[in-house]
Amino acid sequence: MPNKISSYNGAELPPSVQGSTGTSALADKTQAGASPAAATSTADQVTLTGSARTLQKLNSVLANTPVVNAAKVATIKQAVQSGTYSVDPAKVADKLLKIDGELQ
Repeated sequence: MPNKISSYNGAELPPSVQGSTGTSALADKTQAGASPAAATSTADQVTLTGSARTLQKLNSVLANTPVVNAAKVATIKQAVQSGTYSVDPAKVADKLLKIDGELQ
């Protein structure tokens, strides 16, 4: 059963916890103990490995690859519309049984 807290007032929090002033308790602690030279340090750098670069390229290629083979869909669509598309029930049944076997 939830308890109702009626005496809480957000304005009672110190400015470093509220976050509305742009400061935080963590930032204040790290800057208070740091030397002036450390406070003006350069930005962090990240170096990607060859594997990471390969994954980035692969991700880019996959993002630009269509999910559906449009040429195959057009061919089947035309065959259905012209009445020449045929379904082999035995082949469909074999594939359904194969999928069922893999699921078990």
